[in-house]
Amino acid sequence: METSSPVVANVGALVARCAQAFNRLVAVKSPERSITYGELERRSNQLANALLGLGLRRGDRVGFYLPNCVEIVEIEIACYKAGLVKAPFNARLSPLEMAEVIANSEAVVVVTTATRAESFLPHLKSAAPRLLFVDTDAAPDSGYEQLLQRASDRFVPVAVRADDLAVLHYTSGSSGVLKAAMQTFGNRLAQLRKFHMRAEGMHAGQILGLVGPISHASGMQIVPALCRGVTIRLFSSFEPGRFMADMRADRVTHTFMVPTMINMLLGQLEGQYRPLPDLQRLGYGAAPMAPARILKAMDVFGPILSQGYGAGETTSGVCGLTTEDHLYARAARPERLASCGLPYLESELEIVDEAGQSVAQGEVGEIVVGGPDIFAGYWRAPELTAEVLKNGRYHTGDLARVDEEGYVYIVDRKKDMVISGGFNVYPSEVEAVLYQHEAVADACVFGVPDDKWGEAVAAHIVLKPGRATETQGLDAFCAERLSGFKRPRLFEFVEALPKNPNGKVMRKAVQAPYWSGHDRKVN
Repeated sequence: METSSPVVANVGALVARCAQAFNRLVAVKSPERSITYGELERRSNQLANALLGLGLRRGDRVGFYLPNCVEIVEIEIACYKAGLVKAPFNARLSPLEMAEVIANSEAVVVVTTATRAESFLPHLKSAAPRLLFVDTDAAPDSGYEQLLQRASDRFVPVAVRADDLAVLHYTSGSSGVLKAAMQTFGNRLAQLRKFHMRAEGMHAGQILGLVGPISHASGMQIVPALCRGVTIRLFSSFEPGRFMADMRADRVTHTFMVPTMINMLLGQLEGQYRPLPDLQRLGYGAAPMAPARILKAMDVFGPILSQGYGAGETTSGVCGLTTEDHLYARAARPERLASCGLPYLESELEIVDEAGQSVAQGEVGEIVVGGPDIFAGYWRAPELTAEVLKNGRYHTGDLARVDEEGYVYIVDRKKDMVISGGFNVYPSEVEAVLYQHEAVADACVFGVPDDKWGEAVAAHIVLKPGRATETQGLDAFCAERLSGFKRPRLFEFVEALPKNPNGKVMRKAVQAPYWSGHDRKVN
């Protein structure tokens, strides 16, 4: 990274300052345990000292492969304080995928469990990183807790510059490989400002329920919440009945869910009103949500919905549709429920044509975003970076229009990406796995509408001559090699796939019949 950028506040130091003010309040709570702000400050200091004591240096990557748990928050704050790079790995990655991201990140330390380590270690093609286990029965030299207890609980956060790397945010890539958006300390500060500029911000004593993986979009809310004295209630999984019971018992005031989760709750709560009486805001995002379902959610949960649109490349949201926007849309302008809202103050959003020129109001073009929250590029992938980062602006691949009041409406995606249950899935990644099956001659993967997941992954398969395979066999084959959310839910066996004169499969032509009757090609 360049060293000429200005010195900026260390995000970990900001959390430390707030920890002093909210010392006795509960900072993070999970089904297993909870810690106060004072304890979070001491434990993150211990971890920062412990990691540096293992020989890690500024810029080294610290990965974790864990379901939602208190340790993840401790790791994040410790990494900021020590100038180390947080590299969160989605807990739903398969062991093979996990081995790939460890190799790509060159993580020096990975915090995980013994069982998870046993699953991915055989797939590593080079020396394993230093492993720390959160298991209570871990050996002294590999136990996360034992390491903390041997370290000092005093630590002075290091000085950082705006361009210093803070986070590797992994996401599936259009090339069929995992890629990591490089988020700097400057990016993370811009993200913090975005959250605190919003009129719907949280306050000390309120409770934020995070049910999505905090290695993913949900985790973007951790530092903003800690800088407000909020209690973060972590959920390790989503089972509608249990989730509702826990939300009521803990009197959660704010939460964020992907539309799939909301749809699953609506299936059980239809006819009820305010089943979560303490809930003041229900945020949703990571995938589009049909306006009819938004109205249904407002009928059940009350006038508390808000939406965000963004990406890891923009260090969380760039647009938002507030609770007031939802109410106004319901009363006077229902089409606005299809909008992802207005750009945040520091987000420079423009709709451009293929030549990069701004389109007229109401016309469709690609969303391009600039500002201090735009990532520094993809980790060790200059070609991928050059495709989307041009003159400091991120080309999202999302097609949208803007109305006369500046509200943004996404209508399609230039990319072939499928968003299933809030997770990004790229067809080429799934096709690469299908082509490993000895009976598959040709494959086309695409998204289809799905009432539960928003979109589901589907595949048209051409078999080799004389070969036959059952759907169940292909599904089992994919299950060994792909995360659950990437596996096709629909297989169609066809004689041939339509191709253009250059021999490229015409994915849109294959996909089109499944979206007949839908206003948008995203669900």
